[in-house]
Amino acid sequence: MTDFLIQPDPDDPRLSAAVTGLDQDGQPTEAIVVTERPLTLFLNAREIVTMMTIGDHADLLAVGYLLNQHMLKPDDEITAIEYEEDIETIVVRTARETDYEEKLTKKIRTSGCAQGTVFGDLMENFDKVALSTDAKVTTSWIYGLSRKINMVPSLYLKAGAIHGCVLCQGDRPLVYMEDVGRHNAVDKIAGYMFLNKVSADDKIFYTTGRLTSEMVIKTVNMGIPVLISRSGFTVWGVELAKQANLTLIGRAKGKRFVALSGTERLIYDADAKTVAQEDKRHARKASAEQGDRLHKSQADG
Repeated sequence: MTDFLIQPDPDDPRLSAAVTGLDQDGQPTEAIVVTERPLTLFLNAREIVTMMTIGDHADLLAVGYLLNQHMLKPDDEITAIEYEEDIETIVVRTARETDYEEKLTKKIRTSGCAQGTVFGDLMENFDKVALSTDAKVTTSWIYGLSRKINMVPSLYLKAGAIHGCVLCQGDRPLVYMEDVGRHNAVDKIAGYMFLNKVSADDKIFYTTGRLTSEMVIKTVNMGIPVLISRSGFTVWGVELAKQANLTLIGRAKGKRFVALSGTERLIYDADAKTVAQEDKRHARKASAEQGDRLHKSQADG
């Protein structure tokens, strides 16, 4: 079985553009920057939200957003998805009649970037989700996923200023989505899972972003039992992960990682001493800079 059913396409001309400017020496230079465009989402006849997105996989983003806001139910029948790229609008139509005026008035702001706003009853089903207790994650999978995901061509490596999320099974990265906001990348994966009837029980969710409360809530709502990140944690994110018995693994770079919740699923089958350090050519910029600061601090000490 091969990796990546869907992976980033950094050469898609819709997703980035070259912009000219001056460098630190006052010399002409050219930078590749990611696009950011509005997408207005309708559920049947009701306008729901306008999101800022890079503009790919609009159908998956729309469906995933509605699922993660509990506006679509797991057993809902989608009768049509109508995307009009020229007017930046997408309509999701369902067999069930929907009416969300009250829900639309209740909003909270999250720590997500790029319009990180979700509706106030985001956690309405959080306590009802039972994550698989049979799921496992091995240390060799963690190392393998980090290596494969970090080396695949991506919009981040081309232009930066973007987040990535990957749906995985074992050591196989399956669906890799990017967007200007990590919540958008999560929603695209949720939409893919819903439309393709993908089971969550044996899956792993990998993200390049912080392990915040929002990331934990959305992962739990999708029914995925393991969440891994290259980045760090927030206290509330860890508390919610423990409450849901979500396996939460952060700071996964090279041979290092930290598990702060759901550690009973973790199987140590690889000797960290034999794992190579992350090649700086493939390291994400923030990771490389943090490592440089750490080495300098140790040297000074």
